Amino acid sequence: MQIQFSQINVPPGHQVILRGIDWQHFESLLEESGEHRATRYAYHVGNLEIMSPLAAHEDYKSIIRNIIEILLEELNLEFRALGSTTLKNDLVAQAVEPDECFYIQYENQIRGKERLDLNTDPPPDLAVEIDLTSRTPFSNYSGLGIVELWRFDGQSLEIMLLEEGNYLASNISRLFPQFDLKSQVPYVVLQSKLEGRNKTLRAFRQQVRNLIKANESIAKT
Repeated sequence: MQIQFSQINVPPGHQVILRGIDWQHFESLLEESGEHRATRYAYHVGNLEIMSPLAAHEDYKSIIRNIIEILLEELNLEFRALGSTTLKNDLVAQAVEPDECFYIQYENQIRGKERLDLNTDPPPDLAVEIDLTSRTPFSNYSGLGIVELWRFDGQSLEIMLLEEGNYLASNISRLFPQFDLKSQVPYVVLQSKLEGRNKTLRAFRQQVRNLIKANESIAKT
């Protein structure tokens, strides 16, 4: 007997893993649950993980999204922020709904599209996971070819780069190599809790502008 979405109850801050779920059953669960729901799915070769985030989780992901958007805006890079869009590829039986994801280098290839199909469309350039109550398995992302993955646990940022099918830890983002994001992201998140979102993000934006100008001056000499 197949499981119905209405039978699944995941309290905030918890996750449920269902095993032996075939791709067709997963697709039917996605269709039944719709796009407007509190839970998120990750599917990897028969295993379906269902997660329900805490309020703190949503707060962290919002601030980190703001940080990334400031970097992209000040660097004058076109991008699309697609949040927790369902990313799936039935050829590798894998799907995930990240906390945040961004198309940057591939932005022009998905611009204007209302639906993504990773069988034919490129994957996002960057995905972000907020891991407060559990650790996101790398297998959720590696098969989809997402080249940069950030994991934030509330205190530290982990930057993972995809190399030959495996994620390797890095001190520097491939997308933003001129910034010390392993230090800056946790600092900005903490400051936003102490001094407020707007004040903190304005200060961060100014720091980014100052560094860009300094780098441009060095390049001219």
